[in-house]
Amino acid sequence: MGCVLTFTLLLPSRAMAQGMPVYDNTNFISLVKQLVESGKQTSNLIKTVKFLKQQKENLEKVNNVIKQLNAVKELYRNNQRLYEIVQGDLREILNSPYIKPGEVDRVTEAFNSIIDNSVSALEYIDQILSSDHLKMSDAERAAILKEKELESKEMVAEIESKTQRYREIIAFRKMQDLINHRETEY
Repeated sequence: MGCVLTFTLLLPSRAMAQGMPVYDNTNFISLVKQLVESGKQTSNLIKTVKFLKQQKENLEKVNNVIKQLNAVKELYRNNQRLYEIVQGDLREILNSPYIKPGEVDRVTEAFNSIIDNSVSALEYIDQILSSDHLKMSDAERAAILKEKELESKEMVAEIESKTQRYREIIAFRKMQDLINHRETEY
């Protein structure tokens, strides 16, 4: 025993402090409180992320609905323009004395085919917008509406082109008639 006592006295002082760790309840409780608070903050962040994702989806839905609405407005304007051209310009062309009777049927048929395409496109769009039988996402519906909008613009361009062509034919025949029936002074 004397040997152990001398050995203990000869050891440096820091070697003597080693032994059982001191357990501090205050630090442990503080650590647990911090972990609980961190868990609450993480939970709140997860809820915020879910909320923001939901809001993003809602904004995308609203954006798609606005795109659909704009496409429908443009389709309406294009079809309105088609009907105005047909009502005014077609009547003017058909009433012209320079359009031959055989051409009246061809002119009418050309304009009617464009109007029929327009009406069938509108019926298809009505079916897409009002029917749940066609299971489509808003993005697919918007893409189809955009495609139909482009088709309607092409129809307007085509009908304007035909109208212009018939007006040029009428102007040419009118000039031809003036040349053929002019009075000459010899």
